[in-house]
Amino acid sequence: MVSPPRPKMPGLNSLRAFESAARHESFADAAIELSVTPGAIAQQVKSLEIWTGKKLFKRHSQGVELTALGVGTLSDFTTAFDALGEAVIKLRANAVPQEIRIAALPSIAQLWLSPKLPEVRAAMPDIIISLTALEKRPIMMREPFDLAVFYNERPIPEKTIAVGDDWIFPVCSPEIAVNLNRPEDLLDQVLLHDTAWSGDWKNWFYRFLPDQKLHVTGPAFSLYSLAVEEAKNSAGILMGHSTLIGEQLASGALVAPFDHKLDIKRSLTIEIAGHGVNTSVLQNIIEMLLLE
Repeated sequence: MVSPPRPKMPGLNSLRAFESAARHESFADAAIELSVTPGAIAQQVKSLEIWTGKKLFKRHSQGVELTALGVGTLSDFTTAFDALGEAVIKLRANAVPQEIRIAALPSIAQLWLSPKLPEVRAAMPDIIISLTALEKRPIMMREPFDLAVFYNERPIPEKTIAVGDDWIFPVCSPEIAVNLNRPEDLLDQVLLHDTAWSGDWKNWFYRFLPDQKLHVTGPAFSLYSLAVEEAKNSAGILMGHSTLIGEQLASGALVAPFDHKLDIKRSLTIEIAGHGVNTSVLQNIIEMLLLE
């Protein structure tokens, strides 16, 4: 018996590109999520449109917009890729049951999480703990991470554990703090800037020094951990994040010269993958991470 050939399917990459671009309504955001260029996303989507014979997006100078066909198709592909991602993650967990993979924002990974991991590893020597620094929170149903440690706006989502609220306030070395008695003294000082949170100083000035002009110049750093090190080295004054600099404040390497703290309405959180894998191990790790 001869079976008829199966019809040729579109490539998996083109389907992934469409689903991500449709979910974000942006080729650029899809490119970031899939770690490719926007041009690659556009090319993959175009190949899928050629395969279907219909347009899935309307192209505008401001971006892209889903057609009716694209809107009607998106939910099916999102469900399919979520299911595929969960199957792959379960396969990985069953193949390496003793490995726990954690994703975290780089600043959190370096300043909050990494210092805690030696104690966790010592208490759980049979567990392999891997840490990946990511600028953007992963889609937990699709990517092989068991825990994700990122910031969330308050109120925090369900199935997410709040570690602590994030407040911002100026911090500096003890040597620089000698010359700081009131917020206005900042006007004659070098201010350090973090490029990821470029609005921190502006927001703090707006709240506590609304009539003063902010120094927009000053050293800028692409990694918050580098800015913290430079603040410790007396390079200038940094806008501290309460959830990241507790160790430096406790040791005295950094000090907060003022009591003026701004609540930025977000919390450091831990998200647990909903795959039901290594549940007891994950809970033990989280309990240790939450210890002061």
